[in-house]
Amino acid sequence: MQHREALHELAGYDNKAIVGRWFTDFWGKTCNLSVVDEIAAPDMLLKYSLHEPRKGRQDIKAFMTDFRAAFPDLNFWGTADLIAEGDYVVGQWEGGGTHTGPAFEDFLAGGLSAGTGRKMHFTGVTVLKLKDGRIIEEIGLDDGVTALTQLGLLRAA
Repeated sequence: MQHREALHELAGYDNKAIVGRWFTDFWGKTCNLSVVDEIAAPDMLLKYSLHEPRKGRQDIKAFMTDFRAAFPDLNFWGTADLIAEGDYVVGQWEGGGTHTGPAFEDFLAGGLSAGTGRKMHFTGVTVLKLKDGRIIEEIGLDDGVTALTQLGLLRAA
């Protein structure tokens, strides 16, 4: 595998740095949607358990625009060093936000009416696949049960 990593370095791609920038600029406290055009592949797949899978730059930007409108303080951050092997980078994270914005219907388990004031804070692990310096997929395993329970969309046992 060291040979593969060496090839990536020779090609000028630092997958960890690319993902680090994605986590900061896309998922971080201040979102800069231009990062989607810069480092996401045109047909990138974004998939988490809480939402329908998103495909392509426009769909991913629309998702984040709506998510941040509903949760203006949305913020996710890494909780461990990124791990990179070949075309893959793995990151652990936590984060959340407060629903003070418009109604949000994007959760698979149901929607929220406008401005509920409910807070969510949860963790997850994400595996990102890159090709030629672009993210082609982001597949995450999030603690959606915790988030949905906090938001009142799932009833605690």
